[in-house]
Amino acid sequence: MSQFPTEAKRNRLRPVPARPGGGGRRPSTNTISFLNIGMHGYINPTLPVVAELARRGHTVTYHTFPTFAAEIEAAGAKVHLYSGGDLPLPDPPIPLAMLEELARTALGLLPGVLSDLRGTRPDLIVHGAACPWGAVAARELGVPAAATFTTFGFNRQVPSPTGLSRELVAAAAARPRIGWGYVRARWALYRSYDTGGLPLTDLMNAREPLNLVFTSSAFQPGGDAFDPSYRFVGASVGSRPADPGFDAVRLEDPVLYASLGTVFDAGPALLRTFATALAPMGGTVVVSTGHTDPADLGPLPPNVLAWRSVPQLQVLDRAALFVTHGGMNSVNEAMRAGVPTLVVPQGADQPLVARRVAELGAGLALRTEDATAETVHALARRLLDEPRFREAAAAQRAAQQQAGGAQRAADELERYLDDARERTATDQAWGR
Repeated sequence: MSQFPTEAKRNRLRPVPARPGGGGRRPSTNTISFLNIGMHGYINPTLPVVAELARRGHTVTYHTFPTFAAEIEAAGAKVHLYSGGDLPLPDPPIPLAMLEELARTALGLLPGVLSDLRGTRPDLIVHGAACPWGAVAARELGVPAAATFTTFGFNRQVPSPTGLSRELVAAAAARPRIGWGYVRARWALYRSYDTGGLPLTDLMNAREPLNLVFTSSAFQPGGDAFDPSYRFVGASVGSRPADPGFDAVRLEDPVLYASLGTVFDAGPALLRTFATALAPMGGTVVVSTGHTDPADLGPLPPNVLAWRSVPQLQVLDRAALFVTHGGMNSVNEAMRAGVPTLVVPQGADQPLVARRVAELGAGLALRTEDATAETVHALARRLLDEPRFREAAAAQRAAQQQAGGAQRAADELERYLDDARERTATDQAWGR
């Protein structure tokens, strides 16, 4: 039940060169519906694409959860809320539990999603690769679909976390309640809807004839081995407005920035370690604490500024160094700014991202258990003093810019939709 596009479909997908100005073609306007799961890492890279499509005159809708509604509306989409409010992350946060949650969520959301989409009548559905109800909805409605990958594209070098593996089978044996819960939900999905082409187990890898990967082919491990259905469009940034209350100009060089994102709660001890390790080297050290109250870090050196949230793009524009958890969005943004990174992965795909950063020489990787103040200080000093790291980061910046970003993604979607219309017209002409 794998969903590789046929060779004929692959050959019909024509590459679209990135244009510096974007939007050079003036296609007819369309209705394009986005569907995604409720995680910032999956939604944020799609927002600049939404904004670009709306700028070109397309009608864009987006199915989402309440937490994300305001930022999606600000990007220019009409929001359709999923029923039932926000959904919690699976517990425990392991691939098997994610599989069960995705299958059960698809069953619960599809009736309302299909009702909304029948009213919207989209010309194209764009869904996250980890959003199986988007893939199923497209098949139920007979609408062309494209998938978005906000981490890496999955291959032998970067296996999908929900792909069939010994680890997944072992987890099912160790947690039979979760395993059987997935089997029941997946069977019900098969019985109730058109799931043709949807992977049997790998629900975080729902591919389509067009797959947009939000990184460059240079950063993707094994990037040259993917078939033409995969388009590496680079980092998609720019939808977040600058924070007028944050005065980056007042930061003193060198600006050193540390953030561990919002999904994994690292706690105050690790953040304090970063602050004290970086303070002797920095003009200004900026620490974004996420879920942690800045006050919990205790007294800090006078050149350390600790806030729950900062405008990351503005800070990276000034930064000489970024200490990060290795979330793909954060690393893409750092590479887009040409900033060397010290990656301290906390979970999920972050160890893979950390390894890739180190392989390409654009930064260094450090395990959390090894992150003492002395070690962080020593590695940060290397990143600041050895020119090769900044040179490698600059090379990745060039690769990201060449990939095209949100404008390239919008170009690809427009071309894909035009090709789908041409195929439909040809089939009708031949009575197929």
